[in-house]
Amino acid sequence: MNNVIVYLDDAAHALQMLASMQAACSANGAVRWILVGYAPRVTHRVSKWVTHSARDNWRAKWAEKVFTQLTPLLQQGNDTVVTLLADSALPLALQTQTLCGQYGNAQVFDARRPKISHDMPPVSPLPAHKSRTLISYVMTLLGTGVLTAAD
Repeated sequence: MNNVIVYLDDAAHALQMLASMQAACSANGAVRWILVGYAPRVTHRVSKWVTHSARDNWRAKWAEKVFTQLTPLLQQGNDTVVTLLADSALPLALQTQTLCGQYGNAQVFDARRPKISHDMPPVSPLPAHKSRTLISYVMTLLGTGVLTAAD
């Protein structure tokens, strides 16, 4: 069984990203989708007036609403869905390592909605500077290819 860990924070955005990915993953056999909800942070002003239990209840209701929108799409054929709520105290890279230890090797997919001027924590143990180096390397190769083709 193939394992796919998906981090998400918005159901509509995740639906768009997962619709195209689902067919490719399911072509190789049954898939275990491990959906990890990354609830939006409560603002500082709100957190002063809300208890921890009320905040946890809100996170649980948010996760249930998001997961009920995604689960029917992913439970097709022999595919199974496991839903989890990300622990806000642990880095996502550590949570990914824990999930890979629990479920075996898995593909990790980040379906969180990008936010302007806000760095999102990485979901894999790969340091951020290496991924930036890879992106700059790929962009350089693409630019070189375009310039070569233009000649």
